[in-house]
Amino acid sequence: MTDHSKKMLDLQQVFTWLLADGVVDKAEVKARYTQAQVVLKNAAVSMHPLTAVAHCKLLSALPPHKLLTLDWLTEWLAAKVKLPFYRIDPLKIDFAKVADVMSATYAARFNILPLELAPTELTVATSEPFATEWHAEIAKITRRTIKLVIANPLEIAQYISQFFSLAKSIKSANKSSGQDLALRNNFEQLVELGKSNKTVDANDQHVVNIVDWLWQYAFEQRASDIHLEPKRDFSVIRFRIDGVLHQVYQVPAVVMIAMTARIKLLGRMDVIEKRRPQDGRVKTRTAGGQEIELRLSTLPTAFGEKLVMRIFDPEVVVKTLPELGFPADDAQRWDALTAKPHGIILVTGPTGSGKTTTLYTTLKALATSEVNVCTVEDPIEMVEAAFNQMQIQPGIDLSFADGVRALMRQDPDIIMVGEIRDLATAEMAIQAALTGHLVLSTLHTNDSPSAVMRLLELGVPYYLLEATLTGIMAQRLVRTLCSHCKTPDGELNDDIWRGLTEGWGIPKPSNIYRPVGCPECRQTGYRGRTGLYELLTITPEFSKLIRAEADIQALKRQSIGDGMKPLRIAGALKIAEGVTTADEVLKVTSAMT
Repeated sequence: MTDHSKKMLDLQQVFTWLLADGVVDKAEVKARYTQAQVVLKNAAVSMHPLTAVAHCKLLSALPPHKLLTLDWLTEWLAAKVKLPFYRIDPLKIDFAKVADVMSATYAARFNILPLELAPTELTVATSEPFATEWHAEIAKITRRTIKLVIANPLEIAQYISQFFSLAKSIKSANKSSGQDLALRNNFEQLVELGKSNKTVDANDQHVVNIVDWLWQYAFEQRASDIHLEPKRDFSVIRFRIDGVLHQVYQVPAVVMIAMTARIKLLGRMDVIEKRRPQDGRVKTRTAGGQEIELRLSTLPTAFGEKLVMRIFDPEVVVKTLPELGFPADDAQRWDALTAKPHGIILVTGPTGSGKTTTLYTTLKALATSEVNVCTVEDPIEMVEAAFNQMQIQPGIDLSFADGVRALMRQDPDIIMVGEIRDLATAEMAIQAALTGHLVLSTLHTNDSPSAVMRLLELGVPYYLLEATLTGIMAQRLVRTLCSHCKTPDGELNDDIWRGLTEGWGIPKPSNIYRPVGCPECRQTGYRGRTGLYELLTITPEFSKLIRAEADIQALKRQSIGDGMKPLRIAGALKIAEGVTTADEVLKVTSAMT
C-alpha cells in the first residue's frame, strides 16, 4: 500500500477518482483537468484541488447531472477516503477551548481545524486526509486520540482565521482584567474594584475586535437579535435566528462587561449608569458594505447588565406585500384599505409577530412626495428618511396621546401610532381619523375581531368605532422550509388537518414537506420566515354588530362571512403550498380558539 503519511491531495488524484466513479465523462476528462489546472495556476493564493474543480462549475456525468459544488465534492471525498463528512456549525463550537489545542500558524500549516475536545478524543477537521504527520504530535500533546473528519476546505480556512483570532482577543482582554485599579480615578471602577478587583477597558483593541466580530458574525448568521446575558460565573452570547434563540458562545464576565460598555459607548448611552434600563442605537456596516442599524436596550439583572441588540435590515421596508407572505387577494384588500383617505387601520398580534415590518412596508409605499407621513413610536424602530418620526418620552410627559395631539398641528396626511395602550391614545387616534387623516396603529390581541372588544374595554364608545374603524389585521410569523433541502413527507395526519381547517372544507394536500437541514439553512431545515394574515374589513353588517355590542363569537362569524380567512386557515394554505410545516403553524396559532 502507498505511504500517504506526508502526501497532499493533488488534482490528478481527484480527477482519477472522479473518472473511476463516473462523475466525469471519459471523453471530457482531459479538457476538464486542463480547465482545473488553469484555475489553480491563476489563483492568487494557494488553492485546494477540490476548490479548483468547484470553480470550473462542472456538471456531474451521472443523473441527475448536479452541479459539482464544493460541498458536494467534499462529501464525495469523505466517502472516498472512508472518513465522516462534517458540516462546520460555528454555533456549536467552543472555539476558545479548541484553540488551546494548537496555534493558528500550526492549524494553517496543515489546513486543519480542531472542533471538539472530549475527555479521551479530539475531533479535527481536514481536507487533506493523507497529510497525517501532525497526528502523533497533537495526540501526544493533548493526550487524546485523534478523530479525523472531512470538511469544506474554504470553511476550514475561514474558521481558522476567525476562531483563533477571536480566542486570542478574548484571552488577551481577560488577562488585562487583572490591572490594579487603585490609580484610576473613575468612581464606578473603584466600586467595581471592591467587588471583583477586575476590569477591562472598553476601548481596548481586543474588545473592539470582539465586538466587530460579533456583529459581522450575527449578520452572516441572519440573526434578528443579539443577546449579551451576564450569569454568575460566565456570560452568554445568544442569537435569535428565524425566531429561535441559539447560544453562540460563553465569555468571561469581565469581558462581557467591557463588550457591553463598548457597545453603549457607540450607542451614545450613559456607560456609567447600570442601575436603570437604557435605549440607544448604532449604525454599522456588513462585510459587503451594506449599512445596518441596531437598536440597543439594556436591563439591570441580578448578575449585571443585560444588553439586547435588535438588527434592522433596511431591505425589509422595500419588500412588497407578497414578499412578506400576503396572499394575492389579501394584498389587494389591504391596498384598498390603505388607499382610503381617512379611517383607522389596526394591526394586531403578540410581540415579534411582524407588525412593525408590515406597517413600515405599507408606509414606505404610501410615503410619496405628495403626502406627509408622521409616526409616533416607542422607540423608533428604524430611522426612515421618508417619514417624520417622533419618539415618545414618558420622562417629560410626552405620551402617545400627546404625540398624536402634536402631530395634528403638523398638517399630516397619514399618522402611524406605535401602539394603542390606553383610552387617551385611542381617543386621539379616533379624533385624527374623524378629522380626515389615515391612522395606522397596533394592538396586542390574539385575532382581528378581538381588537374591537379590546377597544370597547378601554372605554371607546361603540359609535366612534363604527364611524372610524375601517380594517383590522392579525398576523403571525412562521418559519419557512429551506428550499434547498426540504423533502416530501407523505400525507398529513387527518386529525391535524381537520383541527386546522374544520368547517372550511379545504381538501387535504396529497403531499407535505418536512425539514432536513443543509449548509444553506445552517442545518435547521428552515430559512427565513413568512407571515400568516387574518384581514378583517369593516362592512355595514359588521358595523351593525359593533353598534349592537355583540359578543366576540358573533363578530367572528360575521367577519368570516365578510371574507376573512382565520390565521389557522392561512397557515393551512401555507402547508398545502409546501412553504411551512404543521408544527410551525400549530406553534404560532395555539392560542387561537
